[in-house]
Amino acid sequence: MDYPTVSLRRNWLGIVVSAAMIGLPVTALADVTFQYEVAAVEPEQESGYSEKPGWATERFAVAAANPLATDAGYQVLRAGGSAVDAAIAVQMVLTLVEPQSSGIGGGAFLMYYDGSDVTAFDGRETAPRAASESLFLNGDGEPLEFMDAVASGLSVGVPGTVRMLEMAHDEHGKLPWAELFAPAITLAEEGFHVSHRLHTSLAGDEWLRDDALAGNFYYTEEGEPLEEGHLLKNPALASILRKIAENGSKAMHTGDIAEDLVQRVQGHPERPGAISLEDMATYVARQRDPICSDWQAYRVCGFPPPSSGQLTIMQILGTMEHLPELLTPLEEGQPSVEWLHRFLEASRLAFADRAKYIADPDFVEAPGGSWSTMLDPDYLALRAEHIEDQSMGPDGASPGNPGDVETSWAIQPNQPESGTSHISIIDEDGNGLAMTTTIESAFGSRMLADGGTGQPGGYLLNNELTDFSFRPLDADGTPIANRVEASKRPRSSMSPTLVFDRESEELIASLGSPGGAAIIHYTAKALVAMLDWGLNAQEALNLPHAITLGGPAFLEEGRFDTAVLDALNERGHDASERELTSGLQAIMKTEEGFFGGADPRREGVVMGD
Repeated sequence: MDYPTVSLRRNWLGIVVSAAMIGLPVTALADVTFQYEVAAVEPEQESGYSEKPGWATERFAVAAANPLATDAGYQVLRAGGSAVDAAIAVQMVLTLVEPQSSGIGGGAFLMYYDGSDVTAFDGRETAPRAASESLFLNGDGEPLEFMDAVASGLSVGVPGTVRMLEMAHDEHGKLPWAELFAPAITLAEEGFHVSHRLHTSLAGDEWLRDDALAGNFYYTEEGEPLEEGHLLKNPALASILRKIAENGSKAMHTGDIAEDLVQRVQGHPERPGAISLEDMATYVARQRDPICSDWQAYRVCGFPPPSSGQLTIMQILGTMEHLPELLTPLEEGQPSVEWLHRFLEASRLAFADRAKYIADPDFVEAPGGSWSTMLDPDYLALRAEHIEDQSMGPDGASPGNPGDVETSWAIQPNQPESGTSHISIIDEDGNGLAMTTTIESAFGSRMLADGGTGQPGGYLLNNELTDFSFRPLDADGTPIANRVEASKRPRSSMSPTLVFDRESEELIASLGSPGGAAIIHYTAKALVAMLDWGLNAQEALNLPHAITLGGPAFLEEGRFDTAVLDALNERGHDASERELTSGLQAIMKTEEGFFGGADPRREGVVMGD
């Protein structure tokens, strides 16, 4: 796209900001290479589904869930930063402008391609050392009501996003760490306009007002949510980010910021949590080997456990490959009934395996000693034999036996999953990044932390521990793989994905989405649409959604003809309509450069040169 140069850009504040101008240390600023200018970009104000054009670029591209965040990454790339540099700037701005979805109080999975190797950086939250499998059980041994657990100190895991980003930057950063915080610090101090999505999220939440800091910051004295367009400043977050910019992740995990987090979690008035200063100080981000799977002419690389995303996506796609060829996957530009039937049935089978086998690999053995057993073509061919003309129906799918395990695991009951944001970036050197980042539920645990600054604002704490199974055992006393255990990482559905051409080994796509467990369906369908059906990134993201977690099927409300719903129900799917608000971001390699898409259901955009 044709963007003016950084030096000529003007904005509603008229300010060009370097790291030195926002009070960052001179020692971090030798040979300053990046100057941030507050951009004249705002989120679209429509709610619901808004058509987007897709964006063609030649040299690099960045896609994120808010235009201010995308622009921060864009400016970093223009200044010569790497994809990791840009992701750091994007994440810090998202903490400010999209606080309901992700931030420094949460966790993230980052997939990175450096031109030769793919690495998976794990910043998933962990349970406190004092946590036990009875964390979410009441005095009678029964699970707490879900939202009682969410809006509490019990749900807060030790955050990992900052420490993980620091690890990735140490290996793949080009610009100084401190400079990458200039966009978020500037916007926090000068203010940003509350978007329609943030306003409606605040209006629709029943619990955030109950937190004293959050209630005072995001609502009026009358308890009304801040109006769309309100200029919101966050001085507490600016102070917190300045400390992290100067001192790295240790500023987040020790000292005033950590002490404040621990105090708030342990001091929750109804259901205090157990995070300690030792938990904060000793958190370790991990590098893991990605799971890369051959599918058609492509090699699809995604995150290993504790994410269930890549395994479940590739089980769905691999199972469908063993079905007879389908001549009409699309009808009038939408997925056909036959394709939807197959997709939903394959999803039922994959989610049955997911519920039994997948959890933190430091605590749970993979079937047969390797997660690859779940993707073995012979195993998936056997699973495909269960797909017939009629649906298995809700709860009709059972787990398979991909390989022996030392411990017999019970099937985890379904629990709500939500929230999250996704970032896709390909830089000028051809390095690719896919990062999905979360505080879990919208507004996380509904606890705002000001880092001990005493200033208005701050960042939200996650509720990631509610991704564990509330029940540790089934009715027969068999343990559930994804039960709560001390220092364990809860199972996730996040699916940051990088795709390569199998023959040339060239990176051809980066994509991912928020959406709880439905992330898996959103990402799987986008892969099929882009790589099998030949749609461009935006066309693929525009397609309507269909999901099942193993029970009823859901079609995106208002996006399918009634005849499609009726046809699926005739096949036994127990299908109905519901809102399915994905937040997909995708970048595809083209002959001219790149083509990026942003989900029309949210306020994201793509930028690049």
